Amino acid sequence: MTIALAGTPVALSIGIPAATFVGLALGWKSAFWLMSSISVLLILWVMWKVPDFAGEDKDGDKPSLLSVFTMPGVRPSLFVTLAFVLAHNILYTYIAPLLQFLGTVGQTDRVLLVFGLVALASIFITGALIDKFLRPLILVGLALFMVASVTLAFATGSTLAVYAAAAIWGLAFGGFGPLIQTATLRAAGSAADVATSMIVTHWNVGIAGGAVAGGLVLDHLGPAALPWSLLLLLIPALAMVALIRTFGAHGAGFNPTKPVAAH
Repeated sequence: MTIALAGTPVALSIGIPAATFVGLALGWKSAFWLMSSISVLLILWVMWKVPDFAGEDKDGDKPSLLSVFTMPGVRPSLFVTLAFVLAHNILYTYIAPLLQFLGTVGQTDRVLLVFGLVALASIFITGALIDKFLRPLILVGLALFMVASVTLAFATGSTLAVYAAAAIWGLAFGGFGPLIQTATLRAAGSAADVATSMIVTHWNVGIAGGAVAGGLVLDHLGPAALPWSLLLLLIPALAMVALIRTFGAHGAGFNPTKPVAAH
């Protein structure tokens, strides 16, 4: 799971600096042409290399969305996913005006590069420890994101504090995808396919919602309020993981006699 989801921090750490470089050197339209070309190459590579697994039998047992949603452990995982991704995308989407407010002008690409590189390191840490320390790692990730938010709230005029916050944020974000995905799948057990669709839906809602929520905060309260808005999402998520001792454990949906379908 960690290896499969490592693409996100890799893309974040390389994509922003690469796009900025291409945009400055060749113009912004060139960056979009390059993105389209890479997409076409990716489609061709998938058609060539990715195996075409057989579909599932229509007559087979398939749990409903409601039954999976009400499984113990699934709803807390989905809530934490939504809260974390909302907070992340509020910050990621509006990092430029926040950095301008903090006095770190013209360094957005470098700040995000630090974020992405540290996120890569987080992936390796997560891959090594996820099997034994799933819940503690999620707690640490949420706590680190909160530390990064508070650091940004008081980082006005301090470039060092901004870069430190970006590094802490990257450390929190890099392994979050595989961590929360694993926690949800453990809770869902043999209904992992349905639970995965829920995770993806909540993740996408968090991406869109982060842009909307961050825009409202920026418009009505200003960039200084952005770091504090993150805490409103992260504190309940951290409290939920801390209070639910079985978070990330095999829940009611886990059936050791029925293997999870592989796709």
